[in-house]
Amino acid sequence: MDGQIIDMPRLDAICAARPLAGRKVLIIVENLPLPFDRRVWHESRTLVAAGAQVAVICPMGKGYEAPYEEIDGVHIYRHPLPVDASGAAGYLLEYGAALWHETRLAWKVLRKHGFDTIHGCNPPDLIFLIAWQFKLFGKRYIFDHHDITPELYEAKFNKRGFFWRLMLLFEKLNFRTADVVISTNQSYRRIAMERGGKAAEDIFVVRSGPDLTRLRLLPPNPAWRNGREAMVGYVGVMGDQEGIDLLLEAAREIVFDRGRDVQFVLVGGGPALDELRALSESLGLEDHVTFAGRAPDSELFEVLSTADVCVNPDRVNPMNDKSTMNKILEYMAFAKPIVQFEVVEGRYSAQESSLYAVPNDTSDMAGKILELIDDPRRCAVMGRTGRERIESELGWDYQVNTLVDAYRRAAG
Repeated sequence: MDGQIIDMPRLDAICAARPLAGRKVLIIVENLPLPFDRRVWHESRTLVAAGAQVAVICPMGKGYEAPYEEIDGVHIYRHPLPVDASGAAGYLLEYGAALWHETRLAWKVLRKHGFDTIHGCNPPDLIFLIAWQFKLFGKRYIFDHHDITPELYEAKFNKRGFFWRLMLLFEKLNFRTADVVISTNQSYRRIAMERGGKAAEDIFVVRSGPDLTRLRLLPPNPAWRNGREAMVGYVGVMGDQEGIDLLLEAAREIVFDRGRDVQFVLVGGGPALDELRALSESLGLEDHVTFAGRAPDSELFEVLSTADVCVNPDRVNPMNDKSTMNKILEYMAFAKPIVQFEVVEGRYSAQESSLYAVPNDTSDMAGKILELIDDPRRCAVMGRTGRERIESELGWDYQVNTLVDAYRRAAG
């Protein structure tokens, strides 16, 4: 991958044809800032390449505090969020503040730039409240379905009840408001039809494929290995539902029960980071587990380039079973063999580039990690298989035309 010229023929074609020339787009995303949110950033730059004017409203985040900046032709408007939500009161405060800022900035963008289409990215499923205001003036609404929020609520709180039913209602209203739905995979497409009542011709599957022109394979950095025989890498959010506690239990078994000299490097930030660090220490793993936090691309690429095996410990539940995890596709782009629990969309993405542990079984995950560490030749074959799948089917260039088609459909 290093030094390799990556062709993007579909992106090059829309740059030449500019099929969305004259279109003006407002993208609203609540949970991550741009350009950190890679999916929305790929979409934004692709729309600009297709000739559209693009403005984005998103939250501020560490390293992304400027209230306005223009990057690669994308106008980015950022707003503060008061808390990292936990509990009903925290979510009410966060979502209420986000809706206030998004509404305020949407009217500002309308005055300053104008827009004909709102592209709303969940979670949460509340952006229809903003879309309603502008649909009165003939604006079109595209719902970009990133997360299934009823299942996300159930995964976080391990219950249903009133708020779960409220999530279902918001989801239905979001679908019904949308002129077009963009789904991240076929499981989400079925939800758009079955729960959202959308017609098949109004749903477009745009996967979160990595942009191979951005990813760089770097020389391995021995410092990440901490002098150990092997290294396992993880990239993603440090949250309650990501299963990092399961990964730490698998690491404890590998290091202490099976006596193996393995370093685990975990890259990412999130609300559970401090709690997970404390758990690692309580398991005696502080010297075997490195929490790198939210890292710049240079460190992220270095970790993925150095790892022998990459892992996705997401618990098997209805949310994770139906969701495509960006980390899996990035592991594949770096030609890394993967271990994950058995989930529908995880298997669809990785296929033969991954081993699949028994759902939520940390001992089986530990065994499969060691199975790969002990077989470098198999690792190399699996890594090449994953990379070839990204290059031939799942990379961002293969999503470009479908994204443009969704916008053409929204325009009628």
